[in-house]
Amino acid sequence: MTDDDLAHLDATAQAELVRSGEVSPRELVEAAITRIEGLNPELNAVIHTDYDRALAAAALRPADDAPFGGVPFLLKDIGANQAGLPYWAGNRALKAAGNTSDTDTELGARFRSAGLITLGKTNLPEFGSCPTTQPLSCGPTANPWDPTRSPAGSSGGAGAAVAAGLVPIAHANDGGGSTRLPAAWCGLVGLKTTRGRVPSPHTVSRLLSELVVTRTVRDTARLLDAVQGATAADLFHATPPEVPYARAMDTDTGPLRVAILTDGGAVAVDPDCVAGVEAAARALEGLGHGVEPVGSEVLLGPASAVNGRLWMAGIARRVQQVGEVLGRALTADEVEPYNWAAAERGKLMPAIDWVAAEEAQQQWSHAVVDWLAGWDLLVTPTAGCPPMATADLVPPTDNPWRIGRTYGQIGLFTLPFNVTGNPAISLPLHTTASGLPVGVQLVAAMGREDLLLQVAAQLEQALPWADRRPVVHA
Repeated sequence: MTDDDLAHLDATAQAELVRSGEVSPRELVEAAITRIEGLNPELNAVIHTDYDRALAAAALRPADDAPFGGVPFLLKDIGANQAGLPYWAGNRALKAAGNTSDTDTELGARFRSAGLITLGKTNLPEFGSCPTTQPLSCGPTANPWDPTRSPAGSSGGAGAAVAAGLVPIAHANDGGGSTRLPAAWCGLVGLKTTRGRVPSPHTVSRLLSELVVTRTVRDTARLLDAVQGATAADLFHATPPEVPYARAMDTDTGPLRVAILTDGGAVAVDPDCVAGVEAAARALEGLGHGVEPVGSEVLLGPASAVNGRLWMAGIARRVQQVGEVLGRALTADEVEPYNWAAAERGKLMPAIDWVAAEEAQQQWSHAVVDWLAGWDLLVTPTAGCPPMATADLVPPTDNPWRIGRTYGQIGLFTLPFNVTGNPAISLPLHTTASGLPVGVQLVAAMGREDLLLQVAAQLEQALPWADRRPVVHA
């Protein structure tokens, strides 16, 4: 089997080749290294390589129960990590200090147990704070569908790497859309799980979800089966599934009540993104589901503004945490202007205002969850616009905060469900006239990843994307 053949296979298919003995883990890893070395200079998706240890791991026989034994993998440089790998989080000061992890995080260890072999780390915006991947520390990542455009963020390096065929699956995480937005702009599958589904025992954030970006629904389902389940120390715990996700995704859902939302409220939504939702709605109707258009008053109304105020305070804490790692306070020239401006605003929030904002946020979240209870699924655009030019996403030097309006349009439909904790998945169901991918987001009730994966599998058949290839591909 040629390297070209391997580059077109998803992670499940690659693992099956290893189990059958047709291909060895070393062959998979060597082929992935060749692809990274050949294409990454154009993409800048991978910012650190760990080939020697990957080849050593590939020399070992995968465990019989490892669902992805021998499959090449990349870790995003924030969140889950593994011992010996850098942890820069897109920040110049951490990179200059050579900051490195000395232990596996819980999720990093579960990725290993699943049989995935880590070849390196992927690029992201500083602190994962915005929906484009062009950090000053490592430079911009190019979108394989059009290298002048952004792959979105913050898991943009992961999205570009999987879309271009460097690896079939890569770690991603999502605090406001950071898995789903790169999936949308890179033509991939990106699942944000229910809060507490995937372990994160060191975080106190209600927003964070970690998993992967993939090319196929089955890869996402099988990986979720392999890593799901909170630890005893986790702040949030989701009820374990009764049936493995990979098995549940093949079962019939019966007719569903589906709400269709394309209205961005005060924010304009690009017609291509509206068209993607409309195409999904027609497909869902054809599958026997009932669809109904709904308005955005609850989801995107004035009460949702509290989310931004808390986000700024969170960035201030992130800057403080980096200072704690380095043993000194960071200076303005060590933090990107957009994040520094956010942190300076965030530092001005008194503790009593923080608590009041959290209370208001929870009241808003409660209203959204009650609103969603009227339907089995909500369908929205993933991003408010198709992939944008990288040059148009640089914060202006005189007022970096001004770019926030553009960032807000991109992540308009994703952030709300980090706040509520609902599971949401982005699927590559549409393209623009020029061939750029357009993602459609499906949202379900808390704990219903099974339903999302079931419907995603139906749409994968109805509106297939497997044969699409970007301009830059192995």
